[in-house]
Amino acid sequence: MVAAKATVKAVALISGANNIRGSLQFVQDSNGTTHVKGRISGLSPGLHGFHIHALGDTTNGCNSTGPHFNPLKKDHGAPTDGERHAGDLGNIYAGLDGTAEVSIEDRHIPLSGLHSILGRAVVVHADPDDLGRGGHELSKTTGNAGARVGCGIIGLQSAV
Repeated sequence: MVAAKATVKAVALISGANNIRGSLQFVQDSNGTTHVKGRISGLSPGLHGFHIHALGDTTNGCNSTGPHFNPLKKDHGAPTDGERHAGDLGNIYAGLDGTAEVSIEDRHIPLSGLHSILGRAVVVHADPDDLGRGGHELSKTTGNAGARVGCGIIGLQSAV
């Protein structure tokens, strides 16, 4: 009898300036896809860049989370691009009430293995991510997404 592979789950509690708050749940299914679901409030209405950053360090707020998670040393891009950082998750949209409902599926952000995102940070930016297509000097590194307004460290979640 073959034992079923356990589902790996993680959570990130988001906090930031201007009362930005939220929580995100990460669930990796058996085919390797990680599902990110949750809600973030306190944002300005509109699009906000949304990325996994390399470090789970918030000693200096969101500024100490390092660059985008990019283990394969690629240029910045959209989540659907072949050329992208592993941590490039595109944009989330906050409605007029400043709340973003997050629902993302991605195969480049595993919760286990060599390129696991556990212990890293998820970051919400002030501005939209131009997905590497903006022609700005920062387009190919950060998507020119502006300041880091909210972040949280990705940690293992209890199975209970």
